Amino acid sequence: MSEKKVVLVTGAARGLGVDLARAALTAGHQVVATARDAARVTAVLGASDDVLAVALDVTDPTSVQAAVDAAVQRFGRIDVLVNNAGSFQAGFFEQISPEHFQAQMNTNFTGPLNVTRAVLPLLRAQRSGVVVTITSTAGIVGGAFTSAYAASKFALEGFMESLAPEVAPFGIQTLTVEPGFFRTELLTPQSTTVPDSTIEDYAAGTEATVAAFAGMNGQQVGDPAKLATALIDLATREQVPARFVAGADAMAGIEARMATLQTEVDALRELSSSLSHDA
Repeated sequence: MSEKKVVLVTGAARGLGVDLARAALTAGHQVVATARDAARVTAVLGASDDVLAVALDVTDPTSVQAAVDAAVQRFGRIDVLVNNAGSFQAGFFEQISPEHFQAQMNTNFTGPLNVTRAVLPLLRAQRSGVVVTITSTAGIVGGAFTSAYAASKFALEGFMESLAPEVAPFGIQTLTVEPGFFRTELLTPQSTTVPDSTIEDYAAGTEATVAAFAGMNGQQVGDPAKLATALIDLATREQVPARFVAGADAMAGIEARMATLQTEVDALRELSSSLSHDA
C-alpha cells in the first residue's frame, strides 16, 4: 500500500464522488469528503476517524476556505485534491439562457478554480501534493447539445495544462482526467438540466436527445467504482501521470478528434506556412 495520504474530494455525496471517497478509504487514506450538505456525505459514507464530512459549495469561496481550514485542523495537511463536483447543463446553445450558461461555468469551471486556489498555498508550503481535476471527453471533443458543458470542460483543460508548469517547481503534480460515459448520476435529473424547447427549429432535436440520454442513463458501459480505484491509485503514485483518458469510448473519441485535427492542419498547411514576414 502507498503511504497514507489526506485526500479531499468535492461532490462526495453522490455519484463518482462517493466512489472516489470509498476507494481512497479502501486504499488506507484519510478522506475529506465534501458536498453542499455534509449530512448527506455522512449518510452514504458513515462515520469514521479517517473521514471528515464537511460542507463545501464550490461556487462560494468563503465556504471553500472554511472547508479547507477544517481539513487542516482535523488532519494537519492535504495531499491530494480531487476536483470532482459538477453538473450538466444540456441543450442547444440558442435555448440555454445566459443565466443557465453562466451557472454551468460557475459550477464546472469557476468552482474547481475556487477550490484549487484555496488548497495550493498548503501544497506549496508542503512542497508536495497533487491536484486532480476531472474534466470529460467533452473537454476535448465538443458536440451538439453540449455547448455549455463542453465550454466549461474545455476551460478546465486549458487551466490544468497551464497550471502544471506553474506549480511543478514546488513539487506539486497535476492529473487531468477525461472520462467517457460511466454509470454515474450525471444523466439524472439531479445533475442534468435541459431547457424548455422554445425554438421550433430545435424541438425535434431536443426531444430526440433527451430520449437518448434517458435511455443511456444507468446503462453506461463504464464502471465508476473501477474508475475511482484507478484514479486514487494514479493520484497517490510517486510519479503522477499528467493525463488519464478513462474508458474505451473516451480513447476512441479523443483519438478520432486527434486525427481530425491533424487533417485540418494538413489541409491548409501551405497557406498557414505563407503567413510569415517576407525575408
